[in-house]
Amino acid sequence: MIDRIVGAVAPREGETIIEIGPGQGALTSRLLFSGARIVAIEFDRDLVPLLQEKFADNKNLVLLEADALALDFCSVVTHGDEARVVANLPYYISTAILQRLIEQRSCIAEMILMLQREVVDRIAAPASTSERGFLSVLVQAYCQIEPLFDVSPAAFRPQPKVLSTVVRLRKHPFIEFGMKDETLLWKVVSAGFAQRRKTIQNNLRSASGKLKAMIEKAGGAGELLYAAGLAPERRAQSLSLEEWLGLARKIEEAGEI
Repeated sequence: MIDRIVGAVAPREGETIIEIGPGQGALTSRLLFSGARIVAIEFDRDLVPLLQEKFADNKNLVLLEADALALDFCSVVTHGDEARVVANLPYYISTAILQRLIEQRSCIAEMILMLQREVVDRIAAPASTSERGFLSVLVQAYCQIEPLFDVSPAAFRPQPKVLSTVVRLRKHPFIEFGMKDETLLWKVVSAGFAQRRKTIQNNLRSASGKLKAMIEKAGGAGELLYAAGLAPERRAQSLSLEEWLGLARKIEEAGEI
Protein backbone atom coordinates (compact mmCIF):
# COMPACT_ATOMS: atom_id res chain seq x y z
CA MET A 1 0.00 0.00 0.00
CA ILE A 2 2.92 2.33 0.70
CA ASP A 3 4.21 1.55 -2.81
CA ARG A 4 0.86 2.60 -4.28
CA ILE A 5 0.81 5.86 -2.29
CA VAL A 6 4.40 6.70 -3.28
CA GLY A 7 3.50 5.91 -6.87
CA ALA A 8 0.56 8.31 -6.68
CA VAL A 9 2.73 11.04 -5.17
CA ALA A 10 5.69 10.46 -7.54
CA PRO A 11 8.01 12.64 -5.41
CA ARG A 12 10.61 14.69 -7.26
CA GLU A 13 14.10 15.60 -6.15
CA GLY A 14 14.25 19.06 -4.62
CA GLU A 15 10.51 19.67 -4.29
CA THR A 16 8.87 20.34 -0.92
CA ILE A 17 6.37 17.77 0.34
CA ILE A 18 4.47 18.36 3.57
CA GLU A 19 3.60 15.11 5.33
CA ILE A 20 0.94 15.39 8.02
CA GLY A 21 1.18 12.66 10.65
CA PRO A 22 4.30 10.68 9.70
CA GLY A 23 3.72 8.23 12.55
CA GLN A 24 6.75 5.95 12.75
CA GLY A 25 8.10 7.12 9.40
CA ALA A 26 7.27 4.25 7.04
CA LEU A 27 6.02 6.54 4.26
CA THR A 28 8.51 9.26 5.22
CA SER A 29 11.45 6.95 4.45
CA ARG A 30 10.19 6.30 0.95
CA LEU A 31 9.51 9.97 0.25
CA LEU A 32 12.98 10.95 1.45
CA PHE A 33 14.56 8.34 -0.83
CA SER A 34 13.46 10.44 -3.80
CA GLY A 35 15.57 13.40 -2.72
CA ALA A 36 12.54 15.57 -2.00
CA ARG A 37 12.53 17.99 0.96
CA ILE A 38 10.05 16.57 3.45
CA VAL A 39 8.41 18.72 6.11
CA ALA A 40 6.90 16.21 8.54
CA ILE A 41 4.29 17.51 10.98
CA GLU A 42 3.74 15.24 13.99
CA PHE A 43 1.35 16.06 16.82
CA ASP A 44 2.17 13.04 19.01
CA ARG A 45 5.05 14.11 21.25
CA ASP A 46 5.93 10.47 21.98
CA LEU A 47 6.65 9.82 18.29
CA VAL A 48 8.84 12.88 17.73
CA PRO A 49 11.97 11.48 19.49
CA LEU A 50 11.59 8.22 17.54
CA LEU A 51 11.49 10.12 14.25
CA GLN A 52 14.40 12.34 15.26
CA GLU A 53 16.54 9.28 15.96
CA LYS A 54 15.43 7.41 12.84
CA PHE A 55 16.20 10.29 10.47
CA ALA A 56 19.04 11.96 12.36
CA ASP A 57 21.40 11.81 9.39
CA ASN A 58 18.95 12.96 6.72
CA LYS A 59 19.30 16.64 5.91
CA ASN A 60 16.20 16.66 3.69
CA LEU A 61 13.81 16.18 6.62
CA VAL A 62 12.34 19.05 8.61
CA LEU A 63 10.48 17.59 11.58
CA LEU A 64 7.95 19.79 13.35
CA GLU A 65 6.09 18.90 16.51
CA ALA A 66 2.93 20.85 15.76
CA ASP A 67 -0.84 20.79 15.41
CA ALA A 68 -1.82 20.77 11.74
CA LEU A 69 -5.00 22.65 12.64
CA ALA A 70 -2.97 25.57 13.95
CA LEU A 71 0.08 25.53 11.66
CA ASP A 72 0.77 28.19 9.04
CA PHE A 73 1.67 25.82 6.19
CA CYS A 74 2.99 28.61 4.01
CA SER A 75 5.62 29.42 6.65
CA VAL A 76 7.40 26.10 5.93
CA VAL A 77 7.43 26.61 2.15
CA THR A 78 10.08 28.69 0.38
CA HIS A 79 8.60 32.07 -0.49
CA GLY A 80 6.98 32.02 -3.92
CA ASP A 81 6.98 28.22 -4.16
CA GLU A 82 4.16 25.72 -3.83
CA ALA A 83 4.33 22.45 -1.89
CA ARG A 84 2.38 19.25 -2.14
CA VAL A 85 0.72 17.66 0.87
CA VAL A 86 0.61 13.96 1.72
CA ALA A 87 -1.41 12.76 4.69
CA ASN A 88 -3.33 9.92 6.26
CA LEU A 89 -5.81 12.14 8.06
CA PRO A 90 -7.35 10.98 11.35
CA TYR A 91 -11.04 10.43 10.75
CA TYR A 92 -12.23 12.63 13.58
CA ILE A 93 -10.46 15.79 12.33
CA SER A 94 -10.15 15.10 8.60
CA THR A 95 -12.81 17.63 7.63
CA ALA A 96 -11.27 20.38 9.76
CA ILE A 97 -7.76 19.79 8.37
CA LEU A 98 -9.07 19.67 4.81
CA GLN A 99 -10.73 23.05 5.28
CA ARG A 100 -7.50 24.38 6.81
CA LEU A 101 -5.48 23.21 3.80
CA ILE A 102 -7.89 24.86 1.39
CA GLU A 103 -7.67 28.10 3.36
CA GLN A 104 -3.89 28.04 2.80
CA ARG A 105 -4.08 26.99 -0.86
CA SER A 106 -1.84 29.88 -1.98
CA CYS A 107 1.23 27.74 -1.19
CA ILE A 108 -0.25 24.27 -1.83
CA ALA A 109 -0.50 22.91 -5.37
CA GLU A 110 -1.79 19.41 -4.68
CA MET A 111 -2.92 17.13 -1.87
CA ILE A 112 -2.76 13.33 -1.83
CA LEU A 113 -4.88 12.35 1.15
CA MET A 114 -6.09 9.15 2.72
CA LEU A 115 -9.59 9.78 4.05
CA GLN A 116 -12.53 7.74 5.22
CA ARG A 117 -14.30 6.67 2.03
CA GLU A 118 -17.55 8.34 3.02
CA VAL A 119 -15.67 11.66 3.30
CA VAL A 120 -14.35 11.23 -0.26
CA ASP A 121 -17.90 10.40 -1.40
CA ARG A 122 -19.08 13.62 0.23
CA ILE A 123 -16.49 15.93 -1.28
CA ALA A 124 -17.04 14.45 -4.75
CA ALA A 125 -20.86 14.44 -4.51
CA PRO A 126 -22.53 16.26 -7.44
CA ALA A 127 -25.55 18.51 -7.04
CA SER A 128 -28.89 16.85 -6.24
CA THR A 129 -27.33 13.89 -4.39
CA SER A 130 -27.92 13.12 -0.73
CA GLU A 131 -24.18 13.17 0.12
CA ARG A 132 -23.73 16.76 -1.03
CA GLY A 133 -23.06 19.33 1.66
CA PHE A 134 -21.04 22.42 2.50
CA LEU A 135 -17.75 20.51 2.19
CA SER A 136 -18.69 19.28 -1.31
CA VAL A 137 -19.23 22.83 -2.57
CA LEU A 138 -16.08 24.14 -0.87
CA VAL A 139 -13.69 21.48 -2.15
CA GLN A 140 -15.13 21.42 -5.67
CA ALA A 141 -14.81 25.20 -5.88
CA TYR A 142 -11.06 25.09 -5.39
CA CYS A 143 -9.90 21.60 -6.38
CA GLN A 144 -10.09 18.94 -9.05
CA ILE A 145 -11.02 15.72 -7.25
CA GLU A 146 -9.58 12.37 -8.33
CA PRO A 147 -10.30 9.32 -6.12
CA LEU A 148 -7.35 6.96 -6.68
CA PHE A 149 -7.89 3.69 -4.78
CA ASP A 150 -9.46 2.19 -1.68
CA VAL A 151 -7.48 0.96 1.31
CA SER A 152 -8.72 -2.07 3.24
CA PRO A 153 -8.87 -1.96 7.04
CA ALA A 154 -6.41 -4.89 6.94
CA ALA A 155 -3.67 -2.44 5.89
CA PHE A 156 -3.71 -0.84 9.35
CA ARG A 157 -2.75 -1.88 12.88
CA PRO A 158 -5.05 -1.76 14.71
CA GLN A 159 -7.69 -2.26 12.04
CA PRO A 160 -10.31 0.50 11.76
CA LYS A 161 -13.95 -0.37 11.17
CA VAL A 162 -14.18 1.76 8.03
CA LEU A 163 -12.84 1.68 4.49
CA SER A 164 -10.37 4.37 3.46
CA THR A 165 -9.76 5.98 0.08
CA VAL A 166 -6.69 7.77 -1.27
CA VAL A 167 -7.73 10.85 -3.21
CA ARG A 168 -5.83 13.46 -5.20
CA LEU A 169 -6.97 17.08 -4.86
CA ARG A 170 -5.30 19.33 -7.41
CA LYS A 171 -5.82 23.06 -7.04
CA HIS A 172 -7.68 24.72 -9.89
CA PRO A 173 -5.09 26.89 -11.64
CA PHE A 174 -7.38 29.88 -12.16
CA ILE A 175 -10.36 30.78 -9.99
CA GLU A 176 -12.53 33.80 -10.72
CA PHE A 177 -15.71 34.05 -8.67
CA GLY A 178 -16.53 37.59 -9.72
CA MET A 179 -17.10 38.73 -6.14
CA LYS A 180 -15.51 41.49 -4.09
CA ASP A 181 -15.79 39.45 -0.89
CA GLU A 182 -15.24 35.74 -1.46
CA THR A 183 -15.96 34.94 2.20
CA LEU A 184 -19.56 36.04 1.64
CA LEU A 185 -20.07 33.06 -0.68
CA TRP A 186 -19.15 30.62 2.09
CA LYS A 187 -21.37 32.39 4.61
CA VAL A 188 -24.28 31.97 2.18
CA VAL A 189 -23.48 28.29 1.52
CA SER A 190 -23.13 27.61 5.24
CA ALA A 191 -26.47 29.28 5.95
CA GLY A 192 -28.09 27.34 3.11
CA PHE A 193 -27.00 24.02 4.58
CA ALA A 194 -27.84 24.97 8.19
CA GLN A 195 -30.73 22.48 8.27
CA ARG A 196 -30.61 20.08 5.34
CA ARG A 197 -34.31 19.17 5.45
CA LYS A 198 -35.42 22.78 5.21
CA THR A 199 -35.82 24.63 1.93
CA ILE A 200 -33.18 27.10 0.88
CA GLN A 201 -35.69 29.90 1.47
CA ASN A 202 -36.35 28.88 5.07
CA ASN A 203 -32.65 28.48 5.81
CA LEU A 204 -31.87 31.92 4.42
CA ARG A 205 -34.71 33.41 6.48
CA SER A 206 -33.00 31.95 9.56
CA ALA A 207 -29.61 33.51 8.76
CA SER A 208 -28.12 35.69 11.47
CA GLY A 209 -25.90 38.71 11.92
CA LYS A 210 -24.55 40.65 8.96
CA LEU A 211 -25.75 38.05 6.44
CA LYS A 212 -29.31 38.40 7.70
CA ALA A 213 -29.11 42.17 7.31
CA MET A 214 -27.76 41.85 3.77
CA ILE A 215 -30.53 39.42 2.79
CA GLU A 216 -33.15 41.80 4.16
CA LYS A 217 -31.58 44.68 2.24
CA ALA A 218 -31.83 42.58 -0.92
CA GLY A 219 -35.59 42.32 -0.36
CA GLY A 220 -35.77 39.19 1.77
CA ALA A 221 -35.08 35.53 1.04
CA GLY A 222 -37.99 35.06 -1.37
CA GLU A 223 -37.20 38.13 -3.48
CA LEU A 224 -33.52 37.25 -3.48
CA LEU A 225 -34.11 33.70 -4.73
CA TYR A 226 -36.43 34.98 -7.45
CA ALA A 227 -33.75 37.44 -8.61
CA ALA A 228 -31.19 34.61 -8.70
CA GLY A 229 -33.55 32.38 -10.71
CA LEU A 230 -33.91 29.80 -7.93
CA ALA A 231 -37.15 28.17 -6.84
CA PRO A 232 -37.71 28.84 -3.09
CA GLU A 233 -38.72 25.23 -2.39
CA ARG A 234 -35.35 23.84 -3.48
CA ARG A 235 -32.97 22.44 -0.90
CA ALA A 236 -29.30 23.33 -0.57
CA GLN A 237 -27.97 19.99 -1.82
CA SER A 238 -29.66 20.57 -5.20
CA LEU A 239 -27.70 23.75 -5.98
CA SER A 240 -24.61 23.74 -8.20
CA LEU A 241 -21.58 25.91 -7.47
CA GLU A 242 -22.65 28.28 -10.24
CA GLU A 243 -26.07 28.69 -8.60
CA TRP A 244 -24.49 29.40 -5.20
CA LEU A 245 -22.30 32.00 -6.85
CA GLY A 246 -25.28 33.62 -8.56
CA LEU A 247 -27.12 33.81 -5.23
CA ALA A 248 -24.13 35.25 -3.37
CA ARG A 249 -23.57 37.86 -6.09
CA LYS A 250 -27.19 39.04 -5.77
CA ILE A 251 -26.66 39.52 -2.02
CA GLU A 252 -23.40 41.37 -2.63
CA GLU A 253 -25.06 43.60 -5.22
CA ALA A 254 -27.47 44.79 -2.53
CA GLY A 255 -24.53 46.51 -0.89
CA GLU A 256 -22.61 46.42 2.37
CA ILE A 257 -24.34 46.95 5.68
